[in-house]
Amino acid sequence: MKEKGSESREQRSKAKVLVYIILRVLVVMVLIAQIFNHNWHNVMTCGLTLILFMMPSILSREMKINLPTALEVIILLFIFAAEILGEIHGFYVMFPRWDDMLHTMNGFLAAAIGFAMIDILNRHERVSFNLSPAFVALVAFCFSMTIGVLWEFFECSMDMFFGKDMQKDTWLAAFNSVAINPDGLNVPVSIDVTNVTVNNMTWDKYLDIGLYDTMHDLFVNFIGAMVFSILGLIYIKNRGKGIASKFIPTSTKNKRESEQ
Repeated sequence: MKEKGSESREQRSKAKVLVYIILRVLVVMVLIAQIFNHNWHNVMTCGLTLILFMMPSILSREMKINLPTALEVIILLFIFAAEILGEIHGFYVMFPRWDDMLHTMNGFLAAAIGFAMIDILNRHERVSFNLSPAFVALVAFCFSMTIGVLWEFFECSMDMFFGKDMQKDTWLAAFNSVAINPDGLNVPVSIDVTNVTVNNMTWDKYLDIGLYDTMHDLFVNFIGAMVFSILGLIYIKNRGKGIASKFIPTSTKNKRESEQ
């Protein structure tokens, strides 16, 4: 008879394969529809999505790490939500909090990956340093925030050099600025916006170009990173226990060596 642990692993593996197949079929269906619509940009997005779907398995095999089923499924759903639902089907515009959800998830996942990299080295017999649980959690948090900042750099670059609008704009009814101080002093002047005219178009609010969106994205990334760092700290203090174990990759090589 099979042990309960092996049966549970098989069930998780089947669930992961099922999610992968369903998402892949959905992407292929969208790909075919975009070909008929002659929307080649979306066709490329679908192709990129299919490639990204394969990356977790490839990295797991090449880097000799074990990706927990929950983590791999969330990564697949994240890619689908960002590329297919967000970009092609316009969920970023239809649902104002869609981008917030993805950036929060990104902060959580990036912290899990950063935590795993340090924790695997910390537990490796050939590595000479031994870090405290709090420091491992701090490094994971900083890694996640760095990934978030680099992504905002990418969004800004796409907007500046390729005419995109990845850093979505925000309508403001008021703002403060020292640039319009009539005395030239370093003292902010408060402005209540009643109308703004640009190229003969009049608006009743001021259109901020990306700043508020960027800071908001970094803040929700901060929340996701902080949540996982706390869960990771609990996990490493109680080795192998806690909800964080469902999201932390482990080294298959170290596991085999410890079993020998």
